[in-house]
Amino acid sequence: MFKVIPMRQFISFLFALFFIIQAPRSQNNQFKIRTIAFFNVENLFDTIDNSKTFDEDFTPQGKNHYTAIVYRQKINNIARVISEIGKEKAGTSPAIIALSEIENDTVLQDLTHTSSIKKQHYQIIHFDSPDIRGIDVALLYKAQIFKPLEQKTTEVKLWDDSGKRIYTRDILTVKGFLDDEMIYIIVNHWPSRRGGQLRSSAKREKAAYVVQKIIQEIREEEEESKILVMGDFNDDPVDQSIKNGLNTTGSFKDLDKNKLFNPMEVLYHKGYNTLSHRDRLNLFDQIMLSYHFISPFKDFKSYHFYQAGIFNPDYLITQTGKYKGYPFRSFQNNTFSGGYSDHFPVFVYLIKERPVQITSGN
Repeated sequence: MFKVIPMRQFISFLFALFFIIQAPRSQNNQFKIRTIAFFNVENLFDTIDNSKTFDEDFTPQGKNHYTAIVYRQKINNIARVISEIGKEKAGTSPAIIALSEIENDTVLQDLTHTSSIKKQHYQIIHFDSPDIRGIDVALLYKAQIFKPLEQKTTEVKLWDDSGKRIYTRDILTVKGFLDDEMIYIIVNHWPSRRGGQLRSSAKREKAAYVVQKIIQEIREEEEESKILVMGDFNDDPVDQSIKNGLNTTGSFKDLDKNKLFNPMEVLYHKGYNTLSHRDRLNLFDQIMLSYHFISPFKDFKSYHFYQAGIFNPDYLITQTGKYKGYPFRSFQNNTFSGGYSDHFPVFVYLIKERPVQITSGN
């Protein structure tokens, strides 16, 4: 049940003919633009040992030498990234940003109070999950733009070959008003590829099944619901868990009311990526949208998908050495590198027409 609560290149593409309209610009008033983003922030832990989880590496005495100074720099680095995502067109940071690899509420509070984003007044939605490392997903939102009504987490129940329970991240679902429109956000961090892609695939397919059940419940409540499914899926847009498990398409031609549109599939086929996994470039970080964000038969009086992209300015990219061109990650060889994350953030722009202001004469 829901819990009711009182690389230098900035990538973006226009999709399909019906989006080729006068392009919205942040400096005019024709369109309202909202950025929705996702960012795997790579092990955003505090420095305190939690006896219930395996977080010892991220303590001052741990192998990563995770001191208060390192923690503060890590927090400031992540805040800088958040402050800049989507700013080119929306003129400000994301209205909503989902995060993964968050340890607890403490790090989220510290993050939202950094100088880079403090004035944005981000609010927090977070639940502790049973993940053995103690990492969770979370949602930050601007309260003046998004009004959450309900939130819940859903377990992904997994067992190994011996029947032992495998604990992974819960799936977070949030229902609320984006300005005056109801939307649903489903935030994911699916099981990793530990043990190999094929051997571990069933775990992610189970996670996809859980997400589909959540989507079905939403559609039973609201047939024309607007749903955003986002996260680190540990699979690419063309893998079984995404294409078949979530019933996605990267083509408007194949889109129907039962499918999710995945703009990241287009980027994947063009060779773009959000991380490197075992020296292979992957696009695990994705944002997908339900049909009613996409339908070409509607005008833009309500929020519709406009563009998708990967945020990867120079400072997020490793500039030299063996990993040149990869994300500039936080830790290398158990030493803080001064970097940001081993993933690039992803985002979508949603747009709608602003109401025409009618003034009466004297």
